[in-house]
Amino acid sequence: MSIVEYDYEPIPGLPDQLPPGEVLLWQGSPSSWPLAHRALRMLPIGAYFGLLALWHGWSALQQQHSAREVLQAVGIPLLLGAAVLALLALIGWAAARATLYSITSQRVVIRHGIALPMSLNLPFKHIDSASLRMHHDGTGDVALVLNKAQRVGYLLSWPHVRPGHYAQPQPTLRALADAPRAAEVLAAALAESARGAECAPPAIVRVAPAKAAQDARAPVAA
Repeated sequence: MSIVEYDYEPIPGLPDQLPPGEVLLWQGSPSSWPLAHRALRMLPIGAYFGLLALWHGWSALQQQHSAREVLQAVGIPLLLGAAVLALLALIGWAAARATLYSITSQRVVIRHGIALPMSLNLPFKHIDSASLRMHHDGTGDVALVLNKAQRVGYLLSWPHVRPGHYAQPQPTLRALADAPRAAEVLAAALAESARGAECAPPAIVRVAPAKAAQDARAPVAA
């Protein structure tokens, strides 16, 4: 497992040519709005500025300010909030545009980085299991549970990690429009790799959206 910085891609999403015998099976990128919405917490931030505008407006009314002053008290937080949300949306769009997930017959590769492209290389031998979580907007995340001996940096890999798992970060293919297909391809590749190594294949599980923080899981058909 490695993280590589580079400025040239012989194959889109991959820092090097594939070795003989290794095949590219699937590639995909996150959807920009779902990635920005969930990774950058746009809903709570928007709600904060909305409440701030209401509080300023109520305070101005209580102090019997003019209608113009009340509108100004409400408008400033709303404009500031709109600017912040627009910036976050732009960052989410840029992050999604710069990201390409790849599944080969031997590994998972996450290419990301807005200013400086980086590649997170995850050989199958380092993956213990994976989980598929579908969201209400139709996109999904495929999180990878690594061996205890393997660890990726949470901040260095963000936002392509499962939220809340800081001690043992889980690299994640986030906000995929075709997440079930990605999970199916990954499950088949892991099973084939395990057969070649004569060991049990890592499990692919589905996490219910309402129970994502719990351990209630059911197998995903591959």
